[in-house]
Amino acid sequence: MKDLGPANKILGMQIHRDRKNRKIWLSQKNYFRKVLRRFNMQDCKPTSTPLPVNYKLSSSMCPSNEAERMEMSRVPYASAVGSLMYAMICTRPDIAHAVGAVSRFMANPGEEHWNAVKRVLRYIKGTSDVALCFGGSKFIVRGYVDSDYAGDLDKRKSTTGYVFKLAGGVVSWLSKLQTVVALSTTEAEYMAATQACKEAIWIQRLLEELGHKQNKITVYCDSQSALHIARNPAFHSRTKHIGVQYHFVREVVEKGDVDLEKICTKDNLADVMTKPVNTDKFVWSRSSYGLSAT
Repeated sequence: MKDLGPANKILGMQIHRDRKNRKIWLSQKNYFRKVLRRFNMQDCKPTSTPLPVNYKLSSSMCPSNEAERMEMSRVPYASAVGSLMYAMICTRPDIAHAVGAVSRFMANPGEEHWNAVKRVLRYIKGTSDVALCFGGSKFIVRGYVDSDYAGDLDKRKSTTGYVFKLAGGVVSWLSKLQTVVALSTTEAEYMAATQACKEAIWIQRLLEELGHKQNKITVYCDSQSALHIARNPAFHSRTKHIGVQYHFVREVVEKGDVDLEKICTKDNLADVMTKPVNTDKFVWSRSSYGLSAT
């Protein structure tokens, strides 16, 4: 076995450490350069956000005849989305919602879907030097959860989004369509809170195994009505149809493993995980995730 010294790259990610200030940065600049060259986007014009505000994709934009399908079959849609998905999983939570949106049309993408993928690549072009930074702050986990009610135009499903921060950077994030149709904003927020609490418990147990016990993880939610249902496990006529599995949140709150707290929508870091937002909100959220230019 040979000692190669301090690690400077792993799985397509570059590692930079500042031992004096106890900080570490993870970036994928070299990976992005290859991806942009692969899809002939190395000279594209950068954008400030992955998707425009209020921008939504739907199956109505898919090819409607064989000629259109043949034309789109020449487009490397799946390869481009897969490349973006790997970046999103590794170091780029800021593109999670956009990647989730375009990945729903892998089987039959249309021209508008491809334009959305190219928009995300243009955003990557302008932010390829952005790195995920950890360190310099307290070792305490904080979670944020949100939902976008009925945001899916095809099946009217809602989107769950959450992020968890630790040591100044995000360590876990999700942007995903809910599996069932929520009948109200409250129900969508409640189901999203359940998913976030499940992740909080996993993080709590993992850190305990690593010797960094977290007695209670705080998760911030901007829905007062969802918080009320979670904190008061009583029968409600308007929520009696909600699946049993979603009441898991009540159990962990009652046990004291998770503390659900109210937060203003403008301060909710998970908002970006559920829908496209304006540039100011997006840039603020990205910075709060621990993402910054290197």
